[in-house]
Amino acid sequence: MSVSVKLTASAGYLPERVVTNDELSKIMDTSDEWIQAHTGIKTRHYAINEDSSEMATKVAENLLQQAHVAPEEIDLIIVSTISPDALTPSTAALVQKNIGAKNAFAYDLSAACAGFIFGYSTADKFLHSPQYNKAIVISVENNSKMMDFTDRTSTVFFGDGAAGALLEKKEGATDSLLAEKMRADGNMEAVNSGRIKPISAVKAENYPQAKAFYQDGPAVFNFVTTTVIDHMKDFLNENQIDPQEIDLVIPHQANLRLLEKISEGLNIPFEKFAVNVDYAGNTSSVGIPLALSEQLANGKRPKKALLTGFGAGLVYGSLLLDLSDY
Repeated sequence: MSVSVKLTASAGYLPERVVTNDELSKIMDTSDEWIQAHTGIKTRHYAINEDSSEMATKVAENLLQQAHVAPEEIDLIIVSTISPDALTPSTAALVQKNIGAKNAFAYDLSAACAGFIFGYSTADKFLHSPQYNKAIVISVENNSKMMDFTDRTSTVFFGDGAAGALLEKKEGATDSLLAEKMRADGNMEAVNSGRIKPISAVKAENYPQAKAFYQDGPAVFNFVTTTVIDHMKDFLNENQIDPQEIDLVIPHQANLRLLEKISEGLNIPFEKFAVNVDYAGNTSSVGIPLALSEQLANGKRPKKALLTGFGAGLVYGSLLLDLSDY
């Protein structure tokens, strides 16, 4: 009997603290009108006194409960994040301990806003080997702790949260993952976060200091409206799929205006796009799995779901999922 890898659970988590545009306008030169006009974002959630590992753990526990899977059954935990608790140990290792997944190996994956795409693809490959049967893939971002709150061009976009999926090897089923394509175009200047300079001399005053998040807005806009849209078109064409056949599009939730540009560029009605950036903000790698969990919770069962992530690296990638029998 054939063996396939299925997505069997999907969950998301947003911190309790909601931050409005009006609240941000009190600490930086901006306004609710400007933010909504340029980004479509109304609110975002901030993790106050809450680490990335704590948010990711809540998602992991939810996934196990949904799938009726014991922690000891998990073979692998991948956490995609650019805002971990620390450079080491990995956030994934902390989640592994927190949920009691004593038989799992765990590690973090850094692919910025494409993190869930890369993480899902990686877990899928492990489960197609004979050795592993169940994997958890979680994206978690604590973006607020990496922001420069004097930089309105970046800070107004971002929010915090976590979301993920549980993948299982199943007999007599079809794979959830139908096709994939991932790329990287190395670029340090367009988007970066947490940069730490090497020391210039041996001296007592040396101490590591990480730089806040930075993005070149026009460069990112150009990257998405040219490279990313062309990538999505090529991906569909290579798999002989007419854009009109796509039931659901879940892109990185960068901002509402970019999602509208993607819809226009692909000639796919915006009604087919999953959106949470308006109330959750840009949650980096979390936006895609969060939207996925929301769509599935609302009863959507797309035969062809297109998931595309893109971000710092610059890295980008797409998955085509069949979730009709989720």
